Amino acid sequence: MKFSSLDQPLFGGTIKGDLVEYLDFVADRFVPVLAGRPLSVWRILRGQDPFMQKNVPKYTPDYVKTVEVWAEASHRQIKYALCDDKQTLMWFANQRAVEYHVPLFVSDHSGVDHQTHMVLDIDPPEGSGFDVVVESAFLIREALAQAGLEGAVKTSGAKGVHIFVPLEQHDADDVAAATRAVAVRAEKLNPEIATTAYIRAERGGKVFLDSTRAWGATVVAAYSPRLREGLPISFPVPWESLRDVTPADFTVRTRFDGDPWTTLMPAAQRLPDDLIAEGHTIPVARVVAMHEGKRRKNQREREK
Repeated sequence: MKFSSLDQPLFGGTIKGDLVEYLDFVADRFVPVLAGRPLSVWRILRGQDPFMQKNVPKYTPDYVKTVEVWAEASHRQIKYALCDDKQTLMWFANQRAVEYHVPLFVSDHSGVDHQTHMVLDIDPPEGSGFDVVVESAFLIREALAQAGLEGAVKTSGAKGVHIFVPLEQHDADDVAAATRAVAVRAEKLNPEIATTAYIRAERGGKVFLDSTRAWGATVVAAYSPRLREGLPISFPVPWESLRDVTPADFTVRTRFDGDPWTTLMPAAQRLPDDLIAEGHTIPVARVVAMHEGKRRKNQREREK
């Protein structure tokens, strides 16, 4: 493959060559994380603002596998790329695709398979340090342990961390319910620093334990660069090392041995029935927020 304009500025003090060199280095670890999952990427073209690409462009080469997925929000079929090999990944690199976001399910070209992971996203309040993110992540870890579960953790590449719990096959609604239950249990362990409040104004400066990565939601993939200063990467970290790192420690210039995401990931697990049942009693955060938004709008209209 011929790469163009490798010396052109990319983002945050990096050049396109930094991105291409990193993706070439990490490809054998990165492609298995992306494979079989409809891919959304954030691209940044010279002189333009970053944009998210879901539908593959018309000039996409024939060797890039694709799958069509119905998008409920836009009521149309979207033709996603499947990054199943290094050639496809390097084509994306040449297209200046920086961030790689994947759903939690795997596509087999004929439909949707089961959700492979339960994910909790730790999102700190504006201006907070990474230490509160770490302490909140350990709350999630304790809640998981109390339910007989374990997960792997990675930096998001931005301000927070993601905790992945690999799963045996479950109904997607049950996975979403169990995710809500874990977040609520973790919040109860230390409500002084953590909250499950979906509406930002109601979080009171606490760390948000986001349980909404369910159904068709996507998450930035392990090893993916991020559109931040210096192009940090979303990187797997052993639990015992989490207090000793920051997201900025890992960038496209970082070189490492082995495949820590695979090494640190536990075996697939069965969700406990009581966790699922508890989760089904907890309202879906986005639905609650939507109804609350409508209620507040109606109240403002009445007060005019």
